[in-house]
Amino acid sequence: MVGDAALSFAADDSWHLCPPGYEWSEVAGVACDSRDRVYIFSRSDHPVVIFERDGTFLRSWGEGVFNSPHGITIGPDDMVYCTDYLDHTVKKFTPDGRLLLTLGTSGQPSATGATSLDFRTIRHSGPPFHYPTNVALGPNGEIFVSDGYGNARIHKFTPDGRLIISWGEPGSGPGQFHIPHGIAVDDQGIVCVADRENSRLQFFSTEGEFLESWPDIARPCQVAFDAAGNVIVAELGYRAGMWPGTEAPTPDATGGRVSIFSQSGALLARWGGGRNPTAPGDFFAPHDLSLDSRGDLYVAEVVASAGGNRGLVPPTCHALQKFPRL
Repeated sequence: MVGDAALSFAADDSWHLCPPGYEWSEVAGVACDSRDRVYIFSRSDHPVVIFERDGTFLRSWGEGVFNSPHGITIGPDDMVYCTDYLDHTVKKFTPDGRLLLTLGTSGQPSATGATSLDFRTIRHSGPPFHYPTNVALGPNGEIFVSDGYGNARIHKFTPDGRLIISWGEPGSGPGQFHIPHGIAVDDQGIVCVADRENSRLQFFSTEGEFLESWPDIARPCQVAFDAAGNVIVAELGYRAGMWPGTEAPTPDATGGRVSIFSQSGALLARWGGGRNPTAPGDFFAPHDLSLDSRGDLYVAEVVASAGGNRGLVPPTCHALQKFPRL
């Protein structure tokens, strides 16, 4: 069991039944649809893989479509939004993989002065997109995109893809970002941004007005609101995916973990920390998360690129875990 008495979960890193040939060490994204089917967005030969909530394999699609998967979001109508960060695009698909809409221009980053994925090379903010990261949908169907490694902005689009407003710039002040990596919008229209390299969450109105910032977050990658309005955060921590020349704030700084906060910012539950990252319930590189209608939680990890390919964890380290609510 993980969490605490009020918010407790089981830990299961082998709930899904993959057919032969379906393997991954890089699950960049995970999302649940209205029927609690689980969509896995991975950097593999089968980018989008769909399971029933019990782990039964359904189908896959997206082969040959994506450059490098990063984030996946499913709307209330079960349309699927996929962020392809190295392609500088966000694509909207039907549940069976038919392309409906593309935001951004394939292979063409916007001008921000960035020369690589290293956010420290950004010179100024720019239009969509330069290595976008994730998508959230507003109460009226607006599309919010966090953008990302080569930019420092949030972009808001109409449901049919027309840009409405953008906000943010490089930095660590209110409304500034060092990798806006994850994003969620609650049913009241509050926009929460996982400001990863500033190790904080920032909250905005849907028009980009800064509301508040929460510390006590260790490099957040993604955020979600549950049915009660609690804020659930996938935190990368300080043992995986560190940028060259950066150091953990303390020698015992946490590794990957999941934290749950109340609407007022009180810590309700927290587990992981990376002490034993291959064990069920612990993490090496949490990158995305999603909740189904029953409150079960799914957490995706980018094991290889965050250090697994350098031997920091064995190749058998889990890249996907399910946490059934108890």
